[in-house]
Amino acid sequence: MKKVLAVLLALPLVAGCEVTQRISEGAYRNAVSDGVENELQRQGIELQERPLCTTPQTSADSVVRVNCTALTQTSEPVIVRGVAYNADTVRPRESYVVTVAGREVLRKNCLSLGCGKR
Repeated sequence: MKKVLAVLLALPLVAGCEVTQRISEGAYRNAVSDGVENELQRQGIELQERPLCTTPQTSADSVVRVNCTALTQTSEPVIVRGVAYNADTVRPRESYVVTVAGREVLRKNCLSLGCGKR
C-alpha cells in the first residue's frame, strides 16, 4: 500500500490538477477502507457495511490523514484514524488505529493485502 499511496499522492504534485487530486484521495480512502475491513474480518469482527472514509485537509502535501467510520454487525461503532507522513515520497510512514466501541482493536503501520511482503 505504501507504493500505491506514494504514487497516488504524487499524482496531484505532477499533474497540478484538482481532479487528479480528488481521484488520488478517493483511491487512498478506498484502499484504507478495504484494508480495515480485511483486518477486522481476520479478527472475527464483521461490519454492516464497508467503512466510510474521509481525508481531511492538512497544511502539508507530505501529510495525509484519513478518518473512517462503520458499524459492526452488532451496531458497535468502529472508528479508524490514520496518518501517512512523507506521503509525497516513495516510502511514506503510515500509522492506523482502529477502535470498536471505544476499545482499541488494531494498531498497524500498514493496512493492505501486500503488508506481509515487507
